[in-house]
Amino acid sequence: MTENKELLLDIKDLEVAYGSIDAIKGISLQVHKGEIVTILGANGAGKTTTMRTISQLLKAKSGSITFKGTELTDVPAHKVVSLGISQSPEGRQVFGVLNVEENLLLGAYTQKKVDQDVLAWVYEHFPRLEERRKQLAGTLSGGEQQMLAIGRALMSKPELLLLDEPSLGIAPILVKAIFKQIKEIARSGVTVLLVEQNARAALKLADRGYVLEVGKIVFSGTSKELLSSEKVQEAYLGKQAKDQIPYPAPNPM
Repeated sequence: MTENKELLLDIKDLEVAYGSIDAIKGISLQVHKGEIVTILGANGAGKTTTMRTISQLLKAKSGSITFKGTELTDVPAHKVVSLGISQSPEGRQVFGVLNVEENLLLGAYTQKKVDQDVLAWVYEHFPRLEERRKQLAGTLSGGEQQMLAIGRALMSKPELLLLDEPSLGIAPILVKAIFKQIKEIARSGVTVLLVEQNARAALKLADRGYVLEVGKIVFSGTSKELLSSEKVQEAYLGKQAKDQIPYPAPNPM
């Protein structure tokens, strides 16, 4: 499925430690241009650590992370965005005392000037943000703040969008709306690497997935392969998951 696609992100034998504690234990994964790839796992599996290391907010103990052939482990965190990677972090981390549009404009800080077409594109995907563009971000609902965090990440015009737990703490109806827009964003040409605890939603959305357990990749494959794996079903989807989730994956929204 990925043989003819450009390799965008290539992680090899990555190890990350917090002091004497090994959080990531030699993982390897790839993301090709145009894909949605998900990393699944329970709390403490190493998902967010992986994302923060790609962004260089954490430094690897060993291993390689290359983006379009550039070794990221040698790049300062503040320059990663300029290379074409942006991240919507876990917990959203919007600036509550700034309004919606001010938050979005901060996402374009690497650009010489704000691209109004990109701003309009973000509003097109998330019209609720345009309706609330002068509203303080701190007064938005959790789902609206998540839309804002994703929109802010898109303002730098990334080739690779890192999404860390976009469904966390959000009402199901807004999760569905946000995941629908993630699909549309990917169709527009932005490659997506998605970290999620909601395995069912992530696998319906993604092309491929990796399952992390205590810092190691224990399963990988297409979404359909992971959905049909009995071990993945039992650990992450519940015993009845096979009958509940439609095939083929990913499911168009």
